[in-house]
Amino acid sequence: MKAIVHSNQSGLAGLQYTESTSRAPKAGEVLIQLKSAGINHRDLFIMAARGTHDTPLIPGSDGAGIIVEIGEDVRGFSIGDEVIIHPTLGWEHASEVPIVPDIVGGPTDGTLAKYITLPAENALPKPAHLSWEEAGVLSLSALTAYRALFTRGVLKQGEHILIPGIGGGVATYALLMAVAAGAQVTVTSRSEAKRNEALRLGATHALDSHGDWRLQNDLEPVDMILDSIGQAMFPKYFDIIRPGARIVMYGASSGDDLTLPIRSIFFPQVSLIGTSMGSREEFVQMLQWVEQHDIHPVIDGVYPLQDTAKAFERMEKGEQFGNLAIRIE
Repeated sequence: MKAIVHSNQSGLAGLQYTESTSRAPKAGEVLIQLKSAGINHRDLFIMAARGTHDTPLIPGSDGAGIIVEIGEDVRGFSIGDEVIIHPTLGWEHASEVPIVPDIVGGPTDGTLAKYITLPAENALPKPAHLSWEEAGVLSLSALTAYRALFTRGVLKQGEHILIPGIGGGVATYALLMAVAAGAQVTVTSRSEAKRNEALRLGATHALDSHGDWRLQNDLEPVDMILDSIGQAMFPKYFDIIRPGARIVMYGASSGDDLTLPIRSIFFPQVSLIGTSMGSREEFVQMLQWVEQHDIHPVIDGVYPLQDTAKAFERMEKGEQFGNLAIRIE
């Protein structure tokens, strides 16, 4: 089968469009012929950390396709079923948090290939209202956003949420979901074009990431901040945060180290909450939420499998708004 394989070098230099071998499903598994896939910053982080000592890996955590073979002891599936991939392996319930969740596309081979073999529990019915490209980019980012907003952040109707760094997959899904939940949403970006797009999608305010947010006289204090950036933006949050608010952290794009203003946390009783990915239980809830609210992913562009490296280059430069889809034929 044709696949995108990462080997030999770190970063994008290690990517190859080449032949690989699909694996027949064992007991409890299904073989899926993929119709589409998505790429994420997680893929970039994994490839950057790999080198000549690592075995070849097919990256990719998002995907959707058709079941073409079923292993023994699998119930509830038929050949030809259209499915979407739940990327988290072995995490069934929201309350049973693993130290670090195993995810499709590292440590196991991922979705940037013609076929993928997975545990049957990681295949769920594809939402009928989504195209193949939309379903193919949904899983990882939408699951991360859903758990961050509702399981961990407990976002309520009428609350005010700040989403810094709008444009990435998780942030974009969080915007769509928060608007659907009846929240007031403020976003930030260095890009005027991204700020304008966020306003079109329902944000009430769009701030320059490097501006003085306190000068926005009509900006009400925020009840919740969804942070994927860390140190580069963290000090600014206390200019606009409400006492008793929550900061939900799911990433660290500006680095792992963070200087905490302790008094600014304990005097106003701000909660710091960590989150990462999500369980199968939450994936099912997320799919129901997406169908109930008729949410469609924002797709920045669609690339054929052989041009996956070009899609990664666009992501690496931070040029996209929303998701980058890979069409697999």
